[in-house]
Amino acid sequence: MAMEIILREDVPHLGKAGEVVKVKDGYARNYLLPQGLAYTATEANKKRITFESDRVAKQRAGEKAVAEIEAARLVDVRLTFTAKVGEEEKLYGSVTASDIQRQLEEQGFHVDKRKVDLPEPIRELGEFRVGIKIHPEVRPEILVTVVKE
Repeated sequence: MAMEIILREDVPHLGKAGEVVKVKDGYARNYLLPQGLAYTATEANKKRITFESDRVAKQRAGEKAVAEIEAARLVDVRLTFTAKVGEEEKLYGSVTASDIQRQLEEQGFHVDKRKVDLPEPIRELGEFRVGIKIHPEVRPEILVTVVKE
């Protein structure tokens, strides 16, 4: 059986806030509704979600504007790390998202380390462009340079 629900928040692989989607009864009853991620799709709730989606849209526009201002400041950031290197210019250790986050904090940028878009630690010398996920639509890149100690 399928059940129509209205999403209150963005749910990965399902939809965005305010969308009416059909999901299996168990998924709705056991996860989406108890977690507060959705409402049942009644007429009253459809009207309610219209008002709520307007509020969310205004809030997101404000968040995006703040993120764009922060992104403009981050674009010019250059971080330099010194590291010991062995044969073939490979690092002893690596430069991780935590290291990048720590240096950003020292420069006055408050960024959660989970927002540093570094799929795997940097293990060699050179220059790297690293994205910072400030907002779903705003992702500035900073320049990270790793030099020999």
